[in-house]
Amino acid sequence: MFAQTMFVLGLALSVAVAIPIDPYGSSISYGAPAVSYASPAISYAAPAISYAAPKLLAAPAISYAAPAISYAAPKLLAAPLAVAKVAVPEPYDPNPQYSFSYGVTDQKTGDSKQQEETLVNGVVHGSYSLAEPDGTIRKVTYTADKVNGFNAVVEKKGVAIAKPVLAVAAVPTLTKIGYASGPGLSLGGHY
Repeated sequence: MFAQTMFVLGLALSVAVAIPIDPYGSSISYGAPAVSYASPAISYAAPAISYAAPKLLAAPAISYAAPAISYAAPKLLAAPLAVAKVAVPEPYDPNPQYSFSYGVTDQKTGDSKQQEETLVNGVVHGSYSLAEPDGTIRKVTYTADKVNGFNAVVEKKGVAIAKPVLAVAAVPTLTKIGYASGPGLSLGGHY
């Protein structure tokens, strides 16, 4: 029944698609010389389709027997070994220690800085120094631990070099000037 319904719907759809449709309802020529687009005088009638259900015949006597295959379980030689994953704790150092230092001296750019730091018995000792723009050297020495926190001592060494001050020319001030307008004088009507 489904196949017949689909056949009739497909036939109706193919007939609907095959019919040219003029959206304006006229036979106007659309710019092509000597060509007319009038719909042809064709009459379409639905074909006479009749369907009768087929006569059911007795189903053939077909039987399927499962093939005679036997599967024997494989013989196991030994039980597989169970592998247990054991979480290995990370090594823990109750008294970590480190030490580092670095330094930069660049004559071309004038960049000069150093730093050093160590951690021993839970106390950090360190210092860093750098060249300030005025020519002095700033050095910071610090310690840090859980009891006293962070403590720093700042020192400045050297004499500050005075840089020349650039002279800036005075900028003239602007004054707003008003214009009077009288009869016959117009400044465009914007004032």
